Amino acid sequence: MSSLSLAVRDSSTMLRRNLLHARRYPSLTLNLLLTPVMLLLLFVYVFGDVMSAGIGGGTPDRSEYVAYIVPGILLLTIGGTTIGTAVSVAMDMTEGIIARFRTLAIHRGSVLIGHVVGSVLQCMMSLLLVGAVAVAIGFRATGATALEWLLAVGLLALVSLALTWIAVGMGLSSPNAEAASNNA
Repeated sequence: MSSLSLAVRDSSTMLRRNLLHARRYPSLTLNLLLTPVMLLLLFVYVFGDVMSAGIGGGTPDRSEYVAYIVPGILLLTIGGTTIGTAVSVAMDMTEGIIARFRTLAIHRGSVLIGHVVGSVLQCMMSLLLVGAVAVAIGFRATGATALEWLLAVGLLALVSLALTWIAVGMGLSSPNAEAASNNA
């Protein structure tokens, strides 16, 4: 086997490890999924009439306000997911699992790659859920083609990837998980 195929195999094993952690701790996963949805519903239905008054200069229009607030909630979703990655990496560093992995014949970057790919997958699931709720409450694209939607999803995935790597760096440099959650 080539070194690239070994690295891919080890990284997929670490991805599986991270996804199993997400399945074993459903409260964290539900928190990642439901917090942005609750914020979206809160800002649209509770604060929406007051906050949408400044958009358009006339009478409040809920559809314009939903189109205004959804991109911010999507980026907030990405930020919330990356905090979990920083905490997870910091926990791995302080609990000694990384020291055990160093004694094994695995690719050096596979643990971090597993964290990053797992976080991006969780983030994309969260974005999909928030997007579905946004469409259900009235978010509509005016004039966007299918290609433009695919490019927007790709841009969100790239932002998620970039912020996840930053969170991994913060998790690696934090002395414990609490510090990682405060730094991220």
